[in-house]
Amino acid sequence: MTVKVAIDLALDRLFTYEVPVELCQEVKVGQLLRVPFGHREARGFALQIDDSVQRIDDRGTERESGGRTTINYQLSTINYKIKPILGIADPAPFFSPAMLKLVRWIADYTCSPIEMCLKSAVPAAVLRPNAKPKELLFVEPCAADGTTPVTPPELTAYQKELLENIRRVGGGWVQQLCREFSTTPTTLRALAAKGAVTIAPRAQRRDPLAGRSVVPSKPLLLNGMQRAALDRIVHAQSETLNSKLETGNSKPILLHGVTGSGKTEVYLQAIAHELDYGRGAIVLVPEISLTPQTVRRFAGRFGDKVAVLHSALSDGERYDEWHRIRTGTARVVVGPRSAVFAPVKDLGLIVVDEEHDTSYKQDETPRYNARDVAVMRGAFENCKVVLGSATPSLETWFNAQRGKYALASMAARVAGHPMPTVHLVNLEEESEAYASAPIFSKFLLDAIAERNRRGEQTILFLNRRGYSRVLECKNCGCVITCPNCSVAYTYHSADNCLRCHVCGGWTPPPVSCPDCGAHEFSYTGVGTQRAEQALRKCFPHARILRMDADSTSRKNSHDDILSKFRAREADILIGTQMIAKGLDFPNVTLVGVLNADASLNMPDFRAAERTFQLIAQVSGRAGRAEKPGEVFIQTFHPDSSVIQAAAEADFARFASEELKEREVTGLPPYRKFATALFRAKESALALRWADLYAKSLAKYPGLSVSEALPPALEKAEGWYRFQVQIRAASARTIAAAWRWIVQARPLPKEMRVALDIDALNIL
Repeated sequence: MTVKVAIDLALDRLFTYEVPVELCQEVKVGQLLRVPFGHREARGFALQIDDSVQRIDDRGTERESGGRTTINYQLSTINYKIKPILGIADPAPFFSPAMLKLVRWIADYTCSPIEMCLKSAVPAAVLRPNAKPKELLFVEPCAADGTTPVTPPELTAYQKELLENIRRVGGGWVQQLCREFSTTPTTLRALAAKGAVTIAPRAQRRDPLAGRSVVPSKPLLLNGMQRAALDRIVHAQSETLNSKLETGNSKPILLHGVTGSGKTEVYLQAIAHELDYGRGAIVLVPEISLTPQTVRRFAGRFGDKVAVLHSALSDGERYDEWHRIRTGTARVVVGPRSAVFAPVKDLGLIVVDEEHDTSYKQDETPRYNARDVAVMRGAFENCKVVLGSATPSLETWFNAQRGKYALASMAARVAGHPMPTVHLVNLEEESEAYASAPIFSKFLLDAIAERNRRGEQTILFLNRRGYSRVLECKNCGCVITCPNCSVAYTYHSADNCLRCHVCGGWTPPPVSCPDCGAHEFSYTGVGTQRAEQALRKCFPHARILRMDADSTSRKNSHDDILSKFRAREADILIGTQMIAKGLDFPNVTLVGVLNADASLNMPDFRAAERTFQLIAQVSGRAGRAEKPGEVFIQTFHPDSSVIQAAAEADFARFASEELKEREVTGLPPYRKFATALFRAKESALALRWADLYAKSLAKYPGLSVSEALPPALEKAEGWYRFQVQIRAASARTIAAAWRWIVQARPLPKEMRVALDIDALNIL
């Protein structure tokens, strides 16, 4: 018997090993094996087992005969080249047949090495050779016959009292009992020596929710639209998603509900239905900042059946949560994009909340979109998939409009709460009054002051962190830029330094201009730190929190900030896009969008779509309970159709207009779009190879290929970059063309290239 193994190296090929006779009954597809590789021991996943393989010696030859390969060799010089495996690292398979099928699909679709795809599907903390559960000493009272407690006669009065206390609480960890009953480990060991208790190691869960309050909840009464959406999910008809896939799969369901329409309660009751039938569920959320809030809501409904998976967990927490899912202890999984691979047994439902969000797209190999992976996993495992959003991606909306996806709509907020009143503030007019563009318009400042007076809360959205976007010499106009990236440093006032948001490099602010020697600089552009500082000057008595990548670097910092705001320990929350979606605070009655044009002017065909989504989503944070909400959108383009559609929350109108433009220009969802990014330490080398690939790919049938052009970020982390854009009728055509060109024209070792199919960003 032989087994084909994907080694823990990105070689994009499988290696064949022999299975020793004593392991033939134990080796299974999907297991993690220990194998020899060169002069070291490696680990890899078993992907295929074959019990009818012929072996070739050093002088063996192959020839084609009747459509099959015949092997000739001299029996006298047989020298087996196939090495045996060393052992099985874990007897339980890491991948089911359906999950292996999904991983192979990702590898084929994204043109990625199979090994990289396998690694993405399992947390690194689980695969480490020394990974193991945390064990602590547990004290348990002894019983004579399984029911009668044992009380040895030689116990002292103090020991008898301690034993009664241990029995009353049902035992516990040594440290816990010592703290609770003011005793010592020595005393507990004395009880064990007399046969009153047993002390033995026991695995202790490293709980990500330890110390976090979880309030139990019961199902809420649904309104008519929620009930119709739930029925659509629960009674999803078995329809074929794609003729090339297995039959019997229900269509993915787009749950299009306005902000505050109660989508989460529909998710909860749909999951409860699956649990009643012994099936599990996965809930994907786009941001880590949303995970704690979502986990608490789901844990309040389903208790210990909920597991959480995200990158902010410690290695131990990830190890324990993954194994709880693997063993079936946890039946509901909540987390960002990587949670789509959670090994849930008998998976019945996958929910992708805020399915439009770009954070579902991975920006490193393999460049998959978790939303699309969820749809394919649903097809392979015959489970339901729900894609929820108030502002769906145009690809998902297009699929729903043409019947590939089912559609369930919730067009009004729960309990009849009205949508917030939206005001467009023309910053051009404000600039004339103040001689420059203000951070806060007079209208917004008055509205904030009114909320502070009434004891209500405000959210302010500015999608740029730091203090100032540019540090510029007042004398010659020199902009201080990062030497490794073609981007200006961002000034951060918190630690008085210039930081590059691309490579992470930093430097102290210069004393004098490097070009002219002048000593005066201007701070151009506004970030969240500068806005917070200005806000404190305007409202010195207000309690203000800031939420961005700088203020949330510590573990649990997302949850700490949101918990304070939820508990009304702050009046104003200012932040970047991590506060723009999914948050539900009943006391928030005012939302301010400080610069609605920031994403509208990006050189990307998706700029209008992203602008609409951000404005509509953050506006939806206001007035979600009994108190009415109000939104102020500050913009230099109040007449923009995108801004106006977002202000009116009119997604259908925006989608209709944008899809017409996409159809004319041949852009997604009408054609597949990909980018190939070429990088080298020398600009000329990167351009030469990008140009060569562009011209070669242009000859491939069915492709539309751009010239090799420098992206907006021409240099990053010391690498010069050029980009080629590719369009085709299908991703399969792009993938086939890419495999052809990579084999026909291998890149030199000093070059790097990354293909991104279904690219969301034009870099």
